[in-house]
Amino acid sequence: MRLLNIMVIGALILAASFVYKIKFDSTLQAERVAKVAGELRRERDAIAILRAEWGKLDSPGRIQGLAERHLALQPIKSTQFDNLDRLPDHPPVVVPIGAMLTPTPFDTTGSVPVPR
Repeated sequence: MRLLNIMVIGALILAASFVYKIKFDSTLQAERVAKVAGELRRERDAIAILRAEWGKLDSPGRIQGLAERHLALQPIKSTQFDNLDRLPDHPPVVVPIGAMLTPTPFDTTGSVPVPR
């Protein structure tokens, strides 16, 4: 009977130490999750700030002011356009770039083209 009591007490001590280890590990994981959540929150705030700045920098009024200040552009005149009757009847024929390429034969090593 005494041996059984000692074994039960040993099992209880092992179980208690195992539960303590699980609790300690879960506390560490909870701290890591809280840290990552904080980082995520900071990154989202930074993204929101960058989007606000982009919206400010991308506003048409600001771009128009910068263009007027830094570019020497003149207004478009009606004489800059041509008449529609001078347009060609058909668009020019465009040859795809793949048709312009011709395969070059390679020697047996496959690294140097064969001279023609």
